[in-house]
Order: sequence, then structure tokens, then C-alpha cells
Amino acid sequence: MNDWGEKPYYSLHAYLRRTFGEKIYKLSLNGGMTCPNRDGTVGTRGCIFCSEGGSGDFAASAALSVTEQLEYDIRRLPDRITARRYIAYFQAYTNTYAPTDRLRSLYTEAMAHPAVAVLSVATRPDCLPQETVELLAELNRIKPVWVELGLQTMHEETARYIRRGYPLSCFEDAVRRLRAAGITVITHVILGLPGENAQKVYETVQYLNGQDIQGIKLQLLHVLEHTDLAEDYRKGNFQVLTEPEYVDLVCGCIARLRPDIVIHRLTGDGPSDILIEPQWSKKKMQVLNEIHHRLKVCGIRQGSQYGADKNGGHHDIGSDNTL
Repeated sequence: MNDWGEKPYYSLHAYLRRTFGEKIYKLSLNGGMTCPNRDGTVGTRGCIFCSEGGSGDFAASAALSVTEQLEYDIRRLPDRITARRYIAYFQAYTNTYAPTDRLRSLYTEAMAHPAVAVLSVATRPDCLPQETVELLAELNRIKPVWVELGLQTMHEETARYIRRGYPLSCFEDAVRRLRAAGITVITHVILGLPGENAQKVYETVQYLNGQDIQGIKLQLLHVLEHTDLAEDYRKGNFQVLTEPEYVDLVCGCIARLRPDIVIHRLTGDGPSDILIEPQWSKKKMQVLNEIHHRLKVCGIRQGSQYGADKNGGHHDIGSDNTL
């Protein structure tokens, strides 16, 4: 029987409670790096949806040391957060895109903080040279290390549109090498990408079921100011998901997801000052409550349709939605 606690899916909360015996809170860090999709190595305009903050809009300033960022983040936590230990999350831009010596300095400073229990590093699969993987493996013997890879979609046509900048084979190679080194792998998937209907999203979930990943983040597509995606949206080239469509889609993904994969996120925050759409996503707790209600009403549990698609099974959870 799965030890998921009160939820019908394997939540990050349940995983942390089972692994560490207590709640652990994530602190976002900025290592002061850029991205090969911005500096001209792969591209200059970034992924089509990426803000100037490089997905690190909630991270502290890179002008502060890692220790100062951690202390700043801890001080500004709301009183309701009672965690005693934390995940040091290098979030902004591509957090392995630097020489190994610099990475070692940043990572070891974060891990040296007595309240840090886990090091989590968000990066691109094409920015993981073997010496970096070896460094991560070395640090993983001191404290747990997670690597978060931004796949977004398995579909190459969509990947070209969003300017992801690497092929699917690069992701697969990165996962193989990280897992050979004993590193936990978490994959980011965006729901609502232009041109992708529900079936395409489910195909990405099914693809990831076959990869050796340990966690997943399901992220709603946000249209943000000062991005090329915003220009396409204003031209009427695509529509964003409604809240009911997104709830349907998330529940469909949960039903099809391999039961042992930890779900780190069911939706996400867009910076309110630059968020164009969907405006309903600002009510994050309302969205999460709707997802939990739908799961309960429909009797959906993680993996309840795992394997059904490839075996020709019947689908009754949003399989015909057009996004």
C-alpha cells in the first residue's frame, strides 16, 4: 500500500515527512548565472515563455552571498511556516552553467548552512558536463542532492516553438548519467503549451513514466510581460487554459502518472506584477482545492490509469480536451 498520507497522490509533503520526519521548506537562491539560451551559445532570447528573471523571479538578489540569501529568505517567511530545516534551491536561470570551481563554492556554502537539509539545482540537460555530475555525486554523499530538469514537453515540434534548444536525446542522456551517479531527478512539465491538446500532454507523462525520474513538477503556462509568448498571445495565436480545463488536465496527468513518482507541484505562481494570463491562477489555493475536490469526486488516484493508454484502455478524464 502506498504511503501517501491523506492525499490520493504522492505529494512532496508526504515524501519529506517520510524521509526526514518533518516538514521542510524550500528557499529560492540566485547563483548569478545566465543561460546558454540567452548568451548566444544556443540562443539569445531565452525560451519563449521565460521572464527576465529566468524562472527565478522569487529568488533573492545574486548580489548577496548564498548564506545571506538563505538568512534573508528565512527571515521573510510568514509566521505560519514552522519548518526548522530547508531545501536550498538554486532556481534562477541555469544553475550548472558555470565552471566547476564556482559551482563547488556556491553549492558547498549552501550545504554548510546548518538548517539546510537538501540541495536542489534547477538546470538544463545540455548544461551537465561529466565533471559537474561528478561534483553533484560527491556532494550527494554529504547531503541529498536533487537536480531539476526543464523538459516541458516530449514533443519536438512544441520544443522548437518554445525554443527549448536541445533534443529529447539530450534529456535522456542527462537522466541516465545523473541516475548512474545516484542523483535524484525531478522533471518540469508545462501544461497548456500552444498547439498541445490533452492527449499530447498525457503522452509526455507516459514518456516520463518510462524514464528513471523520481519527481515531477506540473506547471501551468503563464503568459508574462516582456516575453515573446506575450506577443503571440496578443496576436491571438493561442488561448490560455480556463481553470476547469486546467483542473481536468492535472487530474488526467495524476491518473496516468507512475505511482512512485513524487509530485512536487500541481500548479505554480506567476509574478503578479508581470502576469498577463491566466489571471485565475493568482488564486492558487482555490485552484489546489478544486484539483483535490475533483480527484475525490471522481475517485482518481495517482496511477489509476497508469499503463492504460499504451494498452488501449478507456480514458474518461479530459482525454478529448483541446487546449
